[in-house]
Amino acid sequence: MKPSLASAPTVITCHSNADWDALSSMIGMSMIYPDSIMIFPGSMEKPLNQFFNETAVFLYTFKNIKEIDHASVKRVVVVDTQIRSRVPQVQDLLDLPGVEVEVWDHHPTPYSGEKNKVINADVTHIGTTGSTCTLICQALQERGITPACQEATFLGLGIYGDTGAFTYTSTKPEDFLAGAWLRQHGMDLPFIADLVQTGMTSVHIKVLNELLDSATAHEIGPYSVVLAEATLDSFMGDFAYLAQKFMEMESCNVLFALANMEEKVQVVARSRVDAVDVGQICKALGGGGHRFAASASVKSIPIPELKDAIFQQLYMQVNPNKQARDLMSSPAVGIEDRQTIREAEQLMNRYGLKAAPVFRAGTRHCIGYMECQTASKAIAHELGDMPVSEYMQRTILTVPPDAPLQRLMKIIVGAHQRLVPVVEKNEVIGVVTRTDLINMFVEDPSGVPIPVNTSARERNLAKLLSTRLPQHMLHMLHRAGELGDRLQVSVYAVGGFVRDIMLSRPAVEFDDVDLVVEGDGIAFARALAQELGGRVREHRTFMTALIIYHDENGEEQRLDVATARLEYYKYPAALPTVELSSIKMDLFRRDFTINAMALRLNKGQFGCLVDFFGGQSDIQRKTIRIIHALSFVEDPTRIIRAVRFEQRYGFHISTQGEKLIKNALSLNLVEKLSGARILHELNLIFREDEPETCLRRLNELGVLAAIHPSLVLNADKNELLDSLREVIDWYRLLYFKETPELSTLYLMALCSAVPAIETADILHRLGLTPTMREEILSLRESVRMTLVELINWHRDTQKKGQAEQSVSRLCALLAPLPLESTLYLMARSDNEEISSSVSQYIYKWRQIKVDINGDDLHRLGLEPGPQFGSVMRMVLAAKLDGKAETREAQLKLAEELIRKGFPGNGTAGAAPKKPR
Repeated sequence: MKPSLASAPTVITCHSNADWDALSSMIGMSMIYPDSIMIFPGSMEKPLNQFFNETAVFLYTFKNIKEIDHASVKRVVVVDTQIRSRVPQVQDLLDLPGVEVEVWDHHPTPYSGEKNKVINADVTHIGTTGSTCTLICQALQERGITPACQEATFLGLGIYGDTGAFTYTSTKPEDFLAGAWLRQHGMDLPFIADLVQTGMTSVHIKVLNELLDSATAHEIGPYSVVLAEATLDSFMGDFAYLAQKFMEMESCNVLFALANMEEKVQVVARSRVDAVDVGQICKALGGGGHRFAASASVKSIPIPELKDAIFQQLYMQVNPNKQARDLMSSPAVGIEDRQTIREAEQLMNRYGLKAAPVFRAGTRHCIGYMECQTASKAIAHELGDMPVSEYMQRTILTVPPDAPLQRLMKIIVGAHQRLVPVVEKNEVIGVVTRTDLINMFVEDPSGVPIPVNTSARERNLAKLLSTRLPQHMLHMLHRAGELGDRLQVSVYAVGGFVRDIMLSRPAVEFDDVDLVVEGDGIAFARALAQELGGRVREHRTFMTALIIYHDENGEEQRLDVATARLEYYKYPAALPTVELSSIKMDLFRRDFTINAMALRLNKGQFGCLVDFFGGQSDIQRKTIRIIHALSFVEDPTRIIRAVRFEQRYGFHISTQGEKLIKNALSLNLVEKLSGARILHELNLIFREDEPETCLRRLNELGVLAAIHPSLVLNADKNELLDSLREVIDWYRLLYFKETPELSTLYLMALCSAVPAIETADILHRLGLTPTMREEILSLRESVRMTLVELINWHRDTQKKGQAEQSVSRLCALLAPLPLESTLYLMARSDNEEISSSVSQYIYKWRQIKVDINGDDLHRLGLEPGPQFGSVMRMVLAAKLDGKAETREAQLKLAEELIRKGFPGNGTAGAAPKKPR
């Protein structure tokens, strides 16, 4: 039986993530509307939640929105906010016909661009006081309503909470008057002090110290803006309390405190000056508040990007009237899409440009942009005569002349676009570059910091490392960093290890760590190996070394150490040549942005993330993005690698990346790769959890056809690949020691139904030796013949009187085949009964052995020789067919076979030796 719904002529609610002012305002409004029911949306502040659950819920009428009869609602009162999106709990009620909507708020009315976000209210009470409770106190006095001690205390809680006990700059004389009035009516100050002045625990002290240590000051005009951050192991509901403590301890005008906790960042902002409106900044981040105190909870944005967003908003407040036309260079120097890359480089060098817009031929319509660095590399690869359109950046954002500075900042800083074309009537009239922005801030008398990323984006992952890594690995990383300090070199963990840490991959996968040293990597490897009690294999050509050592559990570990290096390629698809370089250039040589991140290991900066190319942003966006446009030209195997990462992580290759893959294929660059390099990448795909998805994507992009036309997938191959993966997954669950060679299995599947001569050609293209090619061809033929025999066996077992011999005959057919052939045969067969029988052979019958041995046969009078094997096979066949299941039965059968002279033993009719 459904519970009856509550009648609620008046519903009172506040914004989500309520604070003291919001909850207290609701209680105050219930005095004005005694017939009301309150809806509390919850809070992230622990003391407030505790107060609500232990006190307020028992003293006043609170309900869940689902418990209210919507038809009974005549009025909705919203307190402490005007923004519709902040009251999702009553969205439906706000739209009901005949319902009066009333709003009480002390926050400023949003700017004109946000008017559509404001609640469409019939009655509004908007003030400029420090607290909404102050407005309600004024209304109570006007109506002659006198609060009891309890209500006076609760309203006082709201005023004290939102004015910082009357210390915030936002505090108005009206707030003091309201406090005095409440005190006259019994406001309990000790009670309020106990709630709003939370005691400092050891966790609070630790986080506050982290905020103080990480704090950086930025001068904006005459004001000091401080950004501080901390990483928390778990959620902290009263983080705002620490922000207030920070403001009390440090002399700053504006504070942004950022806490990384539970996959989101909590931002608490405080301001003591009118010039910086932290409420507007937090609104842009998806939160809210007023000019002097605000907060936001941000998901899926790393702290470095969040800081950029905060600075963007700060710059907008400093330069609110700047537009694109004020900053652009005009007329814009551009390149037509049909011009060659060599012509583009000459033009950019002539004018000293780092990039230039690309126009459709004969027009000023922008279709992309070309970077000078990309053009220079393309010419080095003898691609200078290619049209610009082949290697330009095709994704480009443009703006109109009246675009505000905020829009330009978002594109240049946020989207990493080097230049922004200014477009009017579909034609480019000017260009704003990153340099233009820098010059604006350098020349600005306010001294605003330059909002561009001239250094790596950093985020500290030390705590994540301590929770994600095995202890032996964490210990090794610390030792490497400490050694770097002693040798005065910088040491980094790089590549896929960093990527998988950020993706929270299972700890068991962290079996491969690469270190990079800004210095002599080989000398560092020797010293580290000595500390770890290991040995070193040096590769001087590539300035790398492999350390092999045993951890504290006695297990062998391997560690690659490289000198920070820049690889360049003498021609497309060549192996790299290596030069000494810095960590930034070392990361620049890597394939994708998600693999071009590093973690500092030196003691003072242990765990700091180095991300020059936006890898963490691409992880958030689930994008596989190459670092520069010639990446696939320099190393076409990266195409296969891109597909592998895309399918493994559920990411997508960027639009620009797909275009450049097609371009590399049109230049026949895959054909120039050695078979061994292609096979190496394919073998990595075969070891993925779902190789078939990678192979289908390679097929879709045309990569399989580029490797060899006969590798193209069809419906039958696709079905076989699915079946093969199911069989392999099934076999893995048996946990047998013997593991199949996946390369053999998948190559057989890719070559299924391909004539033998073409299959041999495919295997030759992939660099297999003649012996390996012959082995796979032989296996394929044996599977084909065995499948024919199995069909005959299955037909015979259906006949009456033959079923009792089916198991031994099946085993005799399958026993000569290696594991790979048996699994492939199981996947290849389209007869479910045959596949089922083969599976039983693999997990059951293949493991069955006879219970007698050669000594038993010798005691029965049979001399050692080929006859031993023949008797054993016949005894095993009898056991498999259920005719000799016990040792006694098997001995009896063996004795009978020896006495009679078993068929095929070469001694039929001969008398065996007398048993001993």
